[in-house]
Amino acid sequence: QVQLVESGGGLVQAGGSLRLSCAASGSFFSIDVMRWYRQAPGKRRELVATITSGDNYADSVQGRFTISRDNAKNTVYLQMSSLKPEDTAVYYCNADARLTSYSNYALSYWGQGTQVTVSS
Repeated sequence: QVQLVESGGGLVQAGGSLRLSCAASGSFFSIDVMRWYRQAPGKRRELVATITSGDNYADSVQGRFTISRDNAKNTVYLQMSSLKPEDTAVYYCNADARLTSYSNYALSYWGQGTQVTVSS
């Protein structure tokens, strides 16, 4: 099984920056893909950024957010800059992990979320 623990959320003023971290632990062979999602009150959960061999971003955060990964630490980061009030949400880490070397498919795991609040 895989446990994902996010950290780094908090309250920041508009225009400020935050860095979120998500550390994966447990028993697994590899993590193929790591993602950050967010969910604002009353809204659907949306994909913010994805990292595999490359990275991809939602249009709403392109140029402001950067996803990165430290494979040695099994940790993914989300550097958020030029934050806007509309970035306020609970941010969730998601990972696709293969539990063994002979697994034919990856399983999806979620963290518990971390709150990001951007004040105007």
